[in-house]
Amino acid sequence: MSTSSCIARPTQTGYTGIYVHLDGYPSSRLPLLLAAYQYTFARDLDAMSARLIDQVSIAWDELGTDLLDGAPKPLVRQLTGGDVWPSREMDDLENLDGSPAEREVITETSSGFIDWAYILHRQGIEVIGLHEAARGPLVDWNTDPRTRFRDSQRLWLPGHSVPAAQPPRTTRVPAAPMPASPATKPTARR
Repeated sequence: MSTSSCIARPTQTGYTGIYVHLDGYPSSRLPLLLAAYQYTFARDLDAMSARLIDQVSIAWDELGTDLLDGAPKPLVRQLTGGDVWPSREMDDLENLDGSPAEREVITETSSGFIDWAYILHRQGIEVIGLHEAARGPLVDWNTDPRTRFRDSQRLWLPGHSVPAAQPPRTTRVPAAPMPASPATKPTARR
């Protein structure tokens, strides 16, 4: 049985996004999204959102290790156990009448059939256990992808801290590149 989720961007009323069929628990989804943001998309949230939400025909069957391209090999090994698999779209679906399925956008009002929502905010990922709450805590984009997140929806409630089972593993992994900031003049000392 699958654990369904959606990857979405915030709107004024809630969120809008795309369905993901497999591996929707925070323990598997968050490390992948954090590493993809920090390394593959070089902290470019717009590029990441476009790839995960806008460039999908109908829905995702699963998100794969191709989202870890550019991440340090030791980190990829820690997150995947050395396994490699591609992201796969659900592109072979059809309606009961035989016509091709159309893209179904997931929103806060149409998400009742899925388990988890991952909303890609500028500050981090809002994690919503949809059987327990309409909002959830925010996981900062700078969080170490090796953090072991807990999967109980009752722990992912608004106003609570992010439920991590343990601190991240201690194997050294190079830091993700930070965006360049404009040069500043040194201040004069008195």
